[in-house]
Amino acid sequence: MADIRLVDIVKKYGDFLAVPRQNLTIEDGEFLVLLGPSGCGKTTTMRMIAGLEDITEGQIFVGDTCVNDLPPKDRDIAMVFQNYGLYPHMTVGDNIAYPLKLRGMSRAERREQARITAEKVELGPYLNRRPAELSGGQRQRVALARAIIRRPKLFLMDEPLSNLDAKLRVTMRAELKHLHHELGITTVYVTHDQTEAMTLASRIAILNHGRIVQLDTPERIYSEPADIFVAGFIGNPAMNLIAGEIRGGVFEAPAVRIPGLDAGPSGPVVLGVRPEHLRIAETGPIAGPIFANELLGDSTLVTLRQRGTHICARGPADFRRELDQPVSFAPTPDARLHLFDAENGNRIATQSF
Repeated sequence: MADIRLVDIVKKYGDFLAVPRQNLTIEDGEFLVLLGPSGCGKTTTMRMIAGLEDITEGQIFVGDTCVNDLPPKDRDIAMVFQNYGLYPHMTVGDNIAYPLKLRGMSRAERREQARITAEKVELGPYLNRRPAELSGGQRQRVALARAIIRRPKLFLMDEPLSNLDAKLRVTMRAELKHLHHELGITTVYVTHDQTEAMTLASRIAILNHGRIVQLDTPERIYSEPADIFVAGFIGNPAMNLIAGEIRGGVFEAPAVRIPGLDAGPSGPVVLGVRPEHLRIAETGPIAGPIFANELLGDSTLVTLRQRGTHICARGPADFRRELDQPVSFAPTPDARLHLFDAENGNRIATQSF
């Protein structure tokens, strides 16, 4: 196992700057998720760590070793991709054991190690099957087992669950979480799925236009987003972002008036509040016609619309009211309200209501 350090890393494709200069330290044994929308530079960053992309400028260290000039095979990494990359003519056991065959290990030893590794990912009964006889989730577990059996210094995973259906993704997330706890191998995981990031990561690095805009624990990123981009990207449903002004501790926007805000300067701001921090009330500081009702089973998401701005609250499961009927929202007793700079988008302050 080892830590990873990216020092002044830059990646250009001709005149296009894919990854501006950035620095990042991934601790030994950490599960770091690179999260962001398509084209933000997360996969490019991971491929530079792997040696699959040349670095334009900077250095990458694995432990104390600079790996800039090392080919991928000499970096002691194991990669798991969105596509499983299994050998269709081989059995599950042979696919898992293939890295050990390349190392010259005897057939008997390979079989035993494949059996032990297959048990870790619940593939013990399938060792003699071929990939075509497996489900998508089972094939992904074979790919994971093939990476695990090498016991590398680093795991690099590029959206490994994106080909699976929703139920299988939940199952595989739990398996990945447990495997990392058991093995303790430094892992870099690339995804655009914030649920995967929140449930798996020790820390999350959120990228936007190639830059890391926030690096922190999932809890801190959710409760204290660095800017409007992070606030709108993390959360399902996303944080409500309402453009308005604050004067004398009172935030005002169309059909919104929230007093008692002590933090932040006067002037144009964007107020951020998560749907679970708004409740449906008889009267409240936020009001408007119902735009949508979405029953989730344990709750109902209620959305109102004012002058093109959608504001969502999480209400009780038995809430029933017709569309276009008036509704009012009020902050919950434990609500956290965020103020963002209207010009640069940075968070100014966070206040409990």
